[in-house]
Amino acid sequence: MTKDDIFQRIVQILQDTFDIEASRITLASRLADDLDIDSIDAVDLIVQLKPLMGKRLNAEAFKSVRTIQDVVDAIHALMAQPDAQAV
Repeated sequence: MTKDDIFQRIVQILQDTFDIEASRITLASRLADDLDIDSIDAVDLIVQLKPLMGKRLNAEAFKSVRTIQDVVDAIHALMAQPDAQAV
């Protein structure tokens, strides 16, 4: 999955779940300041992104997330990691 695919999925979730207009969602959009996404909403967003990855999410990977670009990069990096639980 490409970063653009991840971005498009995030846009869809933000539109469907939080009623945010697509025109407001860019890679530079700040979750809290621009999109009014609080920490509870951010957790909901991450939970909805989990099926994309097909593995457990590490909450630590999202602690420094501030923008949509940060979310895309964090998801992309987690998808690239080998599953530590697979043996």
